[in-house]
Amino acid sequence: MRAAAILMLAAAPAAAAAQQPADAGWRLVWSDEFDGGAIDRGKWDFDVDCWGGGNDERQCYTDRPRNAAVRDGRLVITARKEAMTGPRFPLSQRGDPEKAAAEATKPFTSARLVTRGKAAWTYGRIEVRAKLPQGQGTWPAIWMLPETNHYGGWAASGEIDILEAVNLGVRCDECAGGVENRILGTLHFGGQWPGNKHKGDETALPAPLDGFHVFGIVWEKGKIVWTVDGKPYATRVASEWSTSGSNDPAAPFDRPFHLILNLAVGGGLAEGRGLKGVDESGYPKIMEIDWVRVWQCGDDAVSDCRTTGDQEE
Repeated sequence: MRAAAILMLAAAPAAAAAQQPADAGWRLVWSDEFDGGAIDRGKWDFDVDCWGGGNDERQCYTDRPRNAAVRDGRLVITARKEAMTGPRFPLSQRGDPEKAAAEATKPFTSARLVTRGKAAWTYGRIEVRAKLPQGQGTWPAIWMLPETNHYGGWAASGEIDILEAVNLGVRCDECAGGVENRILGTLHFGGQWPGNKHKGDETALPAPLDGFHVFGIVWEKGKIVWTVDGKPYATRVASEWSTSGSNDPAAPFDRPFHLILNLAVGGGLAEGRGLKGVDESGYPKIMEIDWVRVWQCGDDAVSDCRTTGDQEE
C-alpha cells in the first residue's frame, strides 16, 4: 500500500523535524500552525451558505473575520447569535438556477473552513490540536469528505468524521461526572442517501473538558484508527464498510479526502441529545485550533509506522 497526497500547494514548514510525532516513521507533508496574521487562503477556502448541513442546523456559514480569524497563533472559529440571510443551498447544488437564486435566513452565524481544491490525501496520520466550545446545541467538528464523488453522491463516496462533539458540559446523567464529555468518531458509507449507512464510536474526552486536546486518525488501506491525545479509542476495518459504487473492499476509503473544520449550532444530533434544542445564552461560542498536521509514510505502508504515542505540543 502506497501513501499518496495530491494538490499540496503549500510546503511543510522548515521546522518539520520539531513537529514530528514521537512515533517512528512519519513524515510531515502538510500543516498549518496559524502563525501568520490571517487565514492562509492558499491552504483554506470557506463554504458560504445557510444550508444547515442537511441537518437543520441553525447557522449561516460566512467568510467574515467575525466568524473566523487567526489570533495569537490560533485559528478562532466564532459562532454568533445574529440573524443572517444567504444562499439556501451549498455551492455544489447551485448549478440549478432556482437553487442558485434561493435564500434562507438563520438566527446564528459561524464558519466552515475546507481544504477542498487545495489539499487532499489518501492515507496518513491527520491530527488537529483544538479546544472545543461547550453548551447545549454546540456542534464542533473536524472531518473529511472525498475530493470527488468517485463512487457516487453522499454517502457512497464516504465521509470520515475525525471528531464531533455535541453539548459538551451540559448535564448528562449517563456520563461520568454528570456532564456531557463524549466525543464521536464516525464513518459514513454505503449507498447514496437514503441508502447511506454509518458506524461510529464514542469515548470520554480526557480532562480538562475546557482545555486543548489532539484529535486524530491513522488511516491506512482497509483500516482507520481514531485517537485522542495520541491514544487510540476506536478502529474500523474494511469488512465493516462498503459502497454501492465498487466491489473493492477498501472502497470508498481509498481515494483522496479533504479536511473540514467547522462549528455548527443546533441540528439533529445536537438538539436531539442532552437537554434538547439550543440554549441561546452565552454567545458568542468559539472553537480554537492551535495547529493542523498531516503525516504520511512516504513509500512505506502506513502500517509500518507506529500508531500510538504522545504527540509533541
